[in-house]
Amino acid sequence: MTELWAHSVNNAGHRHALSDHLRDTAVLAGDFAEVFGARGLAAYLGLVHDVGKGGCAWQEGLLKAEATSGRVVDAQGRSIDHKAAGTWLAARKAKLGFFSMAVLGHHGGLPDTQDLKRCLASAEVDAQEQVQEAIARIAVLVPEISSGPMPDLPAWVKSAKDPHAVELLLRMVFSALVDADYLDTARHFTGEPRPVPASLATMVEAFEQAREDFLTEARASPLPVDGIRAEVYDQAVKAASQPRGIFPFPAPTGAGKTIAAGGFAAHHAAEHGLRRVIIAVPYMSITEQNAKIYRTLFGDANVLEHHSSVDLHRLPATKKWQRLAAENWDAPVVVTTTVQLFQSLFSRRSTAMRKIHRLAGSVIVLDEVQSLPDAMLLPILSALRHLTEYFGTSVLLASATQPAFFDLEIFRGLKAREVIAQPQPLYERLRRVRYIWKCDPKPTFKQIAAEAAGESQVLLIVNTTADAATLHEELAAAWKHDGPVLHLSTRMAGAHRREVLETVRDRLDRDLPVAVVSTQLVEAGVDLDFPVVYRAMAPAEALQQAAGRSNRNGRLAEGRVIVFDPADGSVRGTQLVYGAALNTSRAYIGPEGKDPDDLTALRTYYQARYAVKNVEGSGAGKQIQDRRADLDFPIVAKQFKMIDEQSVPVLVRYGDDKERDGLRNRLRGSERVEAWVFRRLQPYLATLPTRLAQHAVAEGRATELLGDLYEWIDPYHPHRGIEFTYPKPEDYTR
Repeated sequence: MTELWAHSVNNAGHRHALSDHLRDTAVLAGDFAEVFGARGLAAYLGLVHDVGKGGCAWQEGLLKAEATSGRVVDAQGRSIDHKAAGTWLAARKAKLGFFSMAVLGHHGGLPDTQDLKRCLASAEVDAQEQVQEAIARIAVLVPEISSGPMPDLPAWVKSAKDPHAVELLLRMVFSALVDADYLDTARHFTGEPRPVPASLATMVEAFEQAREDFLTEARASPLPVDGIRAEVYDQAVKAASQPRGIFPFPAPTGAGKTIAAGGFAAHHAAEHGLRRVIIAVPYMSITEQNAKIYRTLFGDANVLEHHSSVDLHRLPATKKWQRLAAENWDAPVVVTTTVQLFQSLFSRRSTAMRKIHRLAGSVIVLDEVQSLPDAMLLPILSALRHLTEYFGTSVLLASATQPAFFDLEIFRGLKAREVIAQPQPLYERLRRVRYIWKCDPKPTFKQIAAEAAGESQVLLIVNTTADAATLHEELAAAWKHDGPVLHLSTRMAGAHRREVLETVRDRLDRDLPVAVVSTQLVEAGVDLDFPVVYRAMAPAEALQQAAGRSNRNGRLAEGRVIVFDPADGSVRGTQLVYGAALNTSRAYIGPEGKDPDDLTALRTYYQARYAVKNVEGSGAGKQIQDRRADLDFPIVAKQFKMIDEQSVPVLVRYGDDKERDGLRNRLRGSERVEAWVFRRLQPYLATLPTRLAQHAVAEGRATELLGDLYEWIDPYHPHRGIEFTYPKPEDYTR
């Protein structure tokens, strides 16, 4: 044969030449990896990744598959391996050692070292003839796979003392490889050229003009805190001229961190020639809110909003064609969730990891960074450190309740590049609330509802969905004002939550009565401004974040935050949500201690909390680091969980029935489900813990729809959404 093929015919009737695919993938992978000094390494992996397709059996299988619209299989119907030849070349010919795992895993996911050993042993014994046949046939068309200079590893690898830095390099070159492979394959089938995103270097002036326009509109009704917000912005922009690194950004709630963080990122990227801004926030509610702001400031066409959707990797092998390909974040500005960011970073799947090479040479803004789970801090902070040390990344840690990360050993020796020179005076100037403690004796929800019913505008935040439902019922019964008693939790559809928030903001703006009972989803970053906030007892950072929803814009002489310890609250659920953090907080923050906005007390609290939990010396984080050092990617992916109890999306009967049902029918009636279907489903999705959803299916109240997407069959409550608890209420989390 004078030509070998990588892929079957496209719509124009042309097959994809294997030599073209290997060389084009190599160029793309090298381009992606150049920013972190690994062009040669990634390019070579791209050059050899599909060498196994050169074998006679695979080529014959491709032609048969093309004729039958089936898969590439041998005469017995078994899949034909095409990864061993490239893996062998990378490991033995190029002497790249465990970096050859990227080739072995470019379809199935990153393996472990035992998988690599078994593959190489097979390539040199049982499958030697097939492997060498494929290599020989490809070498005629692409001689550089085995002749010519072999790639060098980045210079720092040989001197790196921390194995986790090298493990991260393998993740990054794997990401560059699989993204390049996917894009070149897609280009063959669609004919669409790779888009060229706008450059951040040209966006600073446009950002500043958009900000000025945004503020000009806001100045029509000036706020008392506007001057302080301007100072915070100016300090953030000034800090952007510092060298790349990790930037703690402590500023009180309501200080304008969202816009200031965007300004820092835009100016810092322009100063250092960085490629993109990646903004990660902890909750869907503020992901959507912040994305709207950043589209205004950076330009709608420059902002990609990407958060978790339906996970189709649980589908059986016969339905793999229905997988939803992950976005690869090829945009100047990406707004996502911290779950999406870090679950992708520590995944092993090629679809999830396509995007992570984009972290190199970028600005990562971690908003509400106090929300990172303690159990995962060690691998997360390790990765952030190495991204800044070896991959040209800068990280902004934004929070009103700045965690004491630089007191941990994992950050030992790192220089904290300050954004706010003197934060405590800023907190004092922006103090807008008085804390009132109702912890001894403990009030009941009925008592709290009776008291709160006397306020015309009031927000009540509790720790579990079960508590929210109970308190909502009590307050609705006690409410005497001419206005709604609303509810917010993840048991409600996304569109339902947005409509509630719009109603709340409208009534607050017009000074009309309104009450809201919510779980924690409103306390971090959501732009609400109540005169009075009730908050069930929680760790210090949660209390201060909740206080940020009271007198947020400084219109009152003083807002009130009533912290109560409910006598009939869900003790087990609260413990599952907060763990030891709550007990540690009681020792430093409260009626006998300091207020949550005392930064010295807050730092002492974090130090004690990390010590009690031993976040660096034991637990899941330490186990993950040990497995990372061993390059055991499957175990790392299994153990790394941003959320203790994994949750699943649930399609509910809310909103536009015609659109929702049409989308649902596409899921069940089509052989291929396009990505836009899942994006359009978002407004109709609520959330349940996985185990609870499975229990609902067993009771006939829900059904499995597709992958990990469920559908709720029972009635949807007009205020509270899905109403369903575990058989044992103490097992309920949030």
